[in-house]
Amino acid sequence: MSSLPAEQTWMILVELLTDLRRHKVQIPPSIPQNIRLAKTTINFYKVDPTDPERIMEAKRMNEFLTSVQEALMALADERGKEYSDHWLDKLRRAARGEEVYPLKEERSKFVVGAPPGFSMVRVNFKIPLAEDRVQEIAEYHNVIIEFEDDRLVAVYGDPENLKLSLKELGSFFKEQIEP
Repeated sequence: MSSLPAEQTWMILVELLTDLRRHKVQIPPSIPQNIRLAKTTINFYKVDPTDPERIMEAKRMNEFLTSVQEALMALADERGKEYSDHWLDKLRRAARGEEVYPLKEERSKFVVGAPPGFSMVRVNFKIPLAEDRVQEIAEYHNVIIEFEDDRLVAVYGDPENLKLSLKELGSFFKEQIEP
């Protein structure tokens, strides 16, 4: 399935936002909020692009993306012409309909066999995790953590224990975004 130019633009803007944060640039809170709203609108539109209700959302989707693009490119300009030209080139390619980033086709996996009375959550990490660190959390919070692959884990347990273990697993997310 090919992606929409808006979806490619969204992916570029997310990468630009991440790169600016990596360079310790102060990001106004409205930017990440508008990026999330743009993604929600894109996903809503993609369900059925021929539906008149969803077609009306295309305008809103473009407004979110334009707002974010203007704000992020202004911040990119502050980092220098070469830096902003690099991102502008990617945005132009996306606007022409080129695939700048390949789209991952993720299908929902239905989980069967969860113990009765247990809740379950999946957590997907950017980089592989050390299994021993995760198993310590599982033992401490009395949950079951199964590795579906080296980056995707399923956590089963009592809802309260799940919350506590997820708070502790949250430290792995922080480690993955800090340089």
